[in-house]
Amino acid sequence: MRFGWPGRRAIAALALGAVAAFGQAPVGAWYLTLLAMAALIALLCRAAPLAALWLAWLAGAGYFAAALNWIVQPFMVDAAKDGWMAPFAVLFMACGMALFWAAAAAVALRFRNRALAFALALTLADLARGYVLTGFPWALLGHVWIDTPVAQLAALVGPSGLSLLTLLLAAALSGRKPLQVSLAAMALAAAWGFGLWQLAQPVPPAPGITLRLVQPNAAQQAKWDPDLAAQFFNRLLAFTAVKPAPDLVIWPETALPYLLDYHPELAGMIATAGGGAPVAVGMQRVEGDRYWNSLAILTADGRQAAVYDKHHLVPFGEYIPFGDTLFDWMNISAFASKSGNGYTAGLGPQLLDLGPKLGHVLPLICYEAVFPQDLRGTARPDWLLQVTNDAWFGRLTGPFQHAAQARLRAIEQGLPLVRVANTGVTAVYDARGRETASLPFEVAAYLDAALPGALPATPYARFGEGPLLVLLACLALALIAPLRRHRP
Repeated sequence: MRFGWPGRRAIAALALGAVAAFGQAPVGAWYLTLLAMAALIALLCRAAPLAALWLAWLAGAGYFAAALNWIVQPFMVDAAKDGWMAPFAVLFMACGMALFWAAAAAVALRFRNRALAFALALTLADLARGYVLTGFPWALLGHVWIDTPVAQLAALVGPSGLSLLTLLLAAALSGRKPLQVSLAAMALAAAWGFGLWQLAQPVPPAPGITLRLVQPNAAQQAKWDPDLAAQFFNRLLAFTAVKPAPDLVIWPETALPYLLDYHPELAGMIATAGGGAPVAVGMQRVEGDRYWNSLAILTADGRQAAVYDKHHLVPFGEYIPFGDTLFDWMNISAFASKSGNGYTAGLGPQLLDLGPKLGHVLPLICYEAVFPQDLRGTARPDWLLQVTNDAWFGRLTGPFQHAAQARLRAIEQGLPLVRVANTGVTAVYDARGRETASLPFEVAAYLDAALPGALPATPYARFGEGPLLVLLACLALALIAPLRRHRP
């Protein structure tokens, strides 16, 4: 057909991509992802070159439209004003992310073994998504294993290593040859068995630290309503003041409904509620015309002992790319963070020293928890802390996918992770990603929980993507060798 359009197979590709997305949280049907990707690879192997590109792109569009359906929710906060943009956001995001799948298919077309080539190329594409244009490593194919023992492999090869496993299994299944299917089954059983073995190993004892996780449950539509600000602030203070005091109280991202820089008296009120315990406060910080999305540690006397500014901001959500450049070159201030129209990025990953008992913590504000590479930018912390406001993303998929990715960071690093969210998911995960305590979703409450112990640095924490890249290079050589033998 004209331009290689695959005809009725286009609908099949879209459907297979959408089915593959059911492996993502909160459904977690990893087996549907495997079967759908195997069927897609079989389609690609039989298709003409141009048709294969269309099929891969369509499947990617179906996958990302289904997996990222939560992207409509921010536009529904003020539906009368912004609701019309929601379908365009889904369309542009899905079609744009699908280009990575089409690029993987373009690479695979150069090899005789398209199935293996596509598996390797799409793994690299998944990895590249975490870096290109500031990165967006959401809904990686490897994320379908997070709720299974297989996720423990992330301590060795990271999330893209899990993507490679997913795609190699799908490639083996795609040909429906008994030997390959048997090998795939054995590989999956081995990965599952390794995970079970890892989970059965002892973890270091807890350090005897009690943390209070405060979940105010402020609906996004009401969060910045000036008439309700006092209500939310008093709720935070009431949960903080409950006796006995813990070792640290933690509020979620932008929980403080006022600017502490303009109302310094609030620090004393928060410190008094803490009853001697320091309070980690998610808040907005201002200097002149610049604003930061920050986490401040307030001591028992109301001082700011440490401040961390979010550095990995959400494009078009927290800032407009090149907004400051437009301001500098053309004096256009509407998109410039330096004129107060968006957040300013912090300096980068930063450890906060919370004293001899609480140790060093690496804070992750919201979106930062989806970037595994950002956790390797500092010395090794004692634990991880994510504060977030997922009320933007509804109640169906977004908050649960976000929490699952944060949980994977604990496995990768071998460190406990504490997650404090405005509406949920608020939970504590041990160094192997197991939930040890949590609050119900969309309930105003607090939780006193023990901080789990930390494991020694994992191979992934030490070497990052290095082992995966070596493995990909070896598999690529296996692809290239037959081509070289067949050259005249």
